[in-house]
Amino acid sequence: MVNRLLGKSLLGLLAACALVPLAQAAEAPVLNTGSTAWMITATVLVLFMCLPGLALFYGGLVRAKNMLSLFTQCFGIAGLVGVLWVIYGYSMVVDSTGMVEGEVSFNSFVGGLSRAFLAGMTPDSLVGDIPEGVFVTFQMTFAIITPALIAGAFAERMKFSAALLFMALWFTLVYAPVAHMVWGGAGALMHNWGVLDFAGGTAVHINAGVAALAACLILGKRKGYENTPMPAHNLSLTMAGAAMLWVGWFGFNIGSGGGLSGTSGVVMLNTQLGACAGILGWMFTEWFKVGKPSALGLASGALAGLVGITPACAYVGVGGALAIGLLCGVFCYLSVTVLKRRFGYDDSLDVFGLHGIGGMIGAVLTGVFCVPSLGGLVEGVTIGGQVLAQVKGVLLTTVYCFVISWLILKVVNALVGLRADESVEEMGLDLAEHNERAYNH
Repeated sequence: MVNRLLGKSLLGLLAACALVPLAQAAEAPVLNTGSTAWMITATVLVLFMCLPGLALFYGGLVRAKNMLSLFTQCFGIAGLVGVLWVIYGYSMVVDSTGMVEGEVSFNSFVGGLSRAFLAGMTPDSLVGDIPEGVFVTFQMTFAIITPALIAGAFAERMKFSAALLFMALWFTLVYAPVAHMVWGGAGALMHNWGVLDFAGGTAVHINAGVAALAACLILGKRKGYENTPMPAHNLSLTMAGAAMLWVGWFGFNIGSGGGLSGTSGVVMLNTQLGACAGILGWMFTEWFKVGKPSALGLASGALAGLVGITPACAYVGVGGALAIGLLCGVFCYLSVTVLKRRFGYDDSLDVFGLHGIGGMIGAVLTGVFCVPSLGGLVEGVTIGGQVLAQVKGVLLTTVYCFVISWLILKVVNALVGLRADESVEEMGLDLAEHNERAYNH
């Protein structure tokens, strides 16, 4: 049952349908126009999460002199990763050549290059019952938003050239292999372990969060971080961006089913409940600790709940969705306040606290709440066995991502330098790096 549910992921469908010769012509998939229309919509929604959603959410949180630098990075990453995705990224994620169910080989860690430049794709190519071109573009939007999330950790202090070089290498050496390991189908490493990750707890959120932690540790703190107030310059933009992320998340999660089915309704409901419970978890924790709930806190709580429910949304019942959202709201709040203060790192926009911690909590709790006795939808698994599989997936993603991200950052620093000059940081990245201002008074 676990493998059958895992097979519902788009990449599992591709491995099963697009790359294996069909034994009989009668089994050939048929285009489903309804699913195709939905997947086109979902693709647009995920792109909308990054541009303008994430850019506004991040841009409003920084000081006015760095507002445009976040937009520039998001657009730059979209252009760069979109092209690299077609050249080789797609192939590295979906190519299942040499993979055998239950066996570990080099291709259990990363796909080959037989689909480089989308070799073999035609207007008639289908993945499941949708056109492969739609599938390629949908997965591209995941590949774009994941490195864009990392940008929040080094906001206001990394050079644009360094950011682009880091993102290109990180996409190639971290995102593509981890996405293949979890979604590559039979023979992929985390698939062999039985890891449940419907829409990206490992490949997207833990990956981005852990890379963000590595980046802010290597870069160091912003100039004046410990003794200069650095309030968000426009919380209205941040709240609007957070709302866009919430709306777009339905494309992110429901679209990961590859089409439309009864499961789509479960995923939609769980996604909404995760966000709502996350708001309550963060709000009441903040209210209790500091005496007042904040607008930014409520928006952050929604995102924390959405991060947590992402891997679990097709596998848990409503009780599980509520529990995951609530716990992510509570513990993500504690991570961006208590944990960050205790260890003293400057994660500018709390990428690790939201995406890293929330992704880890959601991934592990997926193993708890997926069992039927707790309202879950995965037959034939035990809490102990599934939690062990989930923990293995979290640990692999965390260790691999942190080590490789650290090495990439060191290489980029040696080649072009990571950090903007002190005078540039003082002036603001908008004017110094892009010769523009967000606001002209």
